Formats: sequence, C-alpha cells, structure tokens
Amino acid sequence: MKDKITEHSIRLFEKQGFSETSIQDIVDSLGVTKGTFYYYFSSKEELLMDIHLGYINGLLNQQEKILNDKATSSREKLNDIVTMLITDIKTKGSAAKIFFTEMKNLSEERIELIKSKRDQFRFNLEELLNQGVKNGEFRSDLKTAIVTFGILGVANWSYFWFNPAGNVSDREVAEIFVEMILQGIQTKLIVNK
Repeated sequence: MKDKITEHSIRLFEKQGFSETSIQDIVDSLGVTKGTFYYYFSSKEELLMDIHLGYINGLLNQQEKILNDKATSSREKLNDIVTMLITDIKTKGSAAKIFFTEMKNLSEERIELIKSKRDQFRFNLEELLNQGVKNGEFRSDLKTAIVTFGILGVANWSYFWFNPAGNVSDREVAEIFVEMILQGIQTKLIVNK
C-alpha cells in the first residue's frame, strides 16, 4: 500500500502540483481512508521526502555500481552514467520531475539532506572526470567542475522534454549526449562504427 500511495501521489503531484494536491485527493485516487495514508506517512511533506529519497538514493546506488566496475574505463563509466540518467526517464520520469520541481516544499533540514545526496552524485561524477584526466582519457586542461555541471544540466533537463514513447529512443538520446560530451573532453576523437 505504501508503494501505491507513493505512485498515485507522484502522478497527482506531476499533474496538479504538490501544493494543490491534498491528502484527500491522494486517498480518493486510491479509494482508501486518510487513516491508511497516516499509517504510512505522518504528513504530505514526509511523503514528498520519501519520493525525493527514493529517487536520489536509486541514482546513487546505480552510479556506485558503475563506478565500482574495475573492468571499464573512465570513458565507458561516463557513457554508462549518462545512459543511466536518460534511460531512467522511462521508469522514473515523473519522480524526477517531482524531484526537480517540488524540493521547495520540503523543510530546510530535509532540503539539506537531499542537497547533500545530490552533491555526492555530482562529486562522484567530477571525480570520474578527474580520473579520466589523470589516466589520459580526457583532456589535461579540462575544467572538471564546470564540465560536471554541464553534463548534469544536459541529462537532468531532459526529464522535462524527452518523451520515451516518441520517435527517438532513450538509448539514441543517450548516445547523442555521450558523443557530444566526449567529443568535447576526450584527448582524441574516437569514432565508433
């Protein structure tokens, strides 16, 4: 039931906005009572925090698996992370939109926790770029902090415009992004055929 409440809430928040969606709206969409809601969540803000934590923790876990793969290069890991961020839209696009648009509705303490996790994702990506510079895969003059923000901006903004059911697949979008990024940062142009 907790997962159902979360799923329905994500859809309602995406459609109506967090502030405009009441607990009554949520329970009505499920055909349950407010008591059921309060059994799992103490407030609508706690539910929103749960959505935020589920989203960012999922990304961090996936990123960690990619980064811990000793058999892949920095280039391949970057490719895998960007691909993961784009393909994630199929299953978590609505949660991502809530993550990026509704954080303002969390308390300062909760915002700081989410920001620290978001920053960890960014620092991990920046460290990957630094490693790629160190091992000669990426340009030695690369401003890794700025490039990291650029990569995340490209990937994160796609949640607002990319339609996984559209004419271009998630894999194709990821390939386009990765090619665009890598052509700007790698030491020499590598053409895949």
